[in-house]
Amino acid sequence: MSQKLYKICFISQGKIYELYAREVGQSGMIGFIEIGDFQFDERSDVIVDPSQEKIKAEFANTKRSYIPMHAVIRIDEVDKQGTSKIKQADANAGNIAPFPIYTTGGDPQKS
Repeated sequence: MSQKLYKICFISQGKIYELYAREVGQSGMIGFIEIGDFQFDERSDVIVDPSQEKIKAEFANTKRSYIPMHAVIRIDEVDKQGTSKIKQADANAGNIAPFPIYTTGGDPQKS
């Protein structure tokens, strides 16, 4: 039986991250998703994708990453691994926005 593979998309600092991992779950830290066993495309192609190299470098020495739940766009269980990448979030490209989290009681509209 093969291990499950997940594609995780989330927003961080105005960029959309798309990466693949074998381990995804609720973290012991409230409000975070825990990601581990990152999977990067190891093909030895002649063409080098700068966005893939950037994400590989960013997560090179990372065993586990904890992503705030409100930053997660989606998590898919997939059959095949694609290319991990970082791309600029385009505010006009769609309706992607982080879920609002209110920590104070009451209606935020009345502030």
